[in-house]
Amino acid sequence: HFLWQRPDPRAGDCLCGEAIYYLHLISAWAKYPYPRIRVLYSPIDYPLFDDMGHRLSKIYTRTGDAGTTGLADGSRVAKDSPRIAALGDLDELNSVIGLLLTEEVAEDLRTLLVGIQHDLFDLGGEMAIPGSALLDGKSVDELERAIDRYNAELGPLKEFILPGGTRAAALAHLARAVCRRAERRLVAVAAQEAISEAGRKYVNRLSDLLFVLGRTLNRLAGHGDVLWQKGRARS
Repeated sequence: HFLWQRPDPRAGDCLCGEAIYYLHLISAWAKYPYPRIRVLYSPIDYPLFDDMGHRLSKIYTRTGDAGTTGLADGSRVAKDSPRIAALGDLDELNSVIGLLLTEEVAEDLRTLLVGIQHDLFDLGGEMAIPGSALLDGKSVDELERAIDRYNAELGPLKEFILPGGTRAAALAHLARAVCRRAERRLVAVAAQEAISEAGRKYVNRLSDLLFVLGRTLNRLAGHGDVLWQKGRARS
């Protein structure tokens, strides 16, 4: 059994939104479903997790009103701490990819992007569970293979390009920009405490892949790259 030490409600502790969001990853990490997680306090003490199988039974807890939030190990940190900022950027990145997936996207790209969403959720779990490592080198290898595959279908790039073309391509570039920010946040976390090296590598490769996918989506739509025009006359 995986032992998760629940914050003590009698001491005023409570898990807040971000950590609750990733709570399921604790059981995935331990390779047990929710009912197999052992906790230190009874459901009477903390009814929010009365039935772990119901996942999230209450949306607001009021425990974050003072500007702190709870991590899955029971510790509390400021909501503007590097770890929570990184978690938020990963969530934003996942959301932008979700928006991209509302567009008409080829099935192979859709499968790739949905898989990336799951990986990003795992990486968010690493931020919510200090000391955990939910991604490994295989995930990075998969991104590199995808980059090589789709980049081989593109023409050589002789100029810088601008985000744009089709809506889907523009959303891929937006995701790339958010991914770069998430990477900067992870570097900031790593400067203060140990985090997964695979996770940092993953977001670095992902931004490269999203750049390639932006070009790919334009190509599949019959739209060329939007090239930056050096020295373009300005009115």
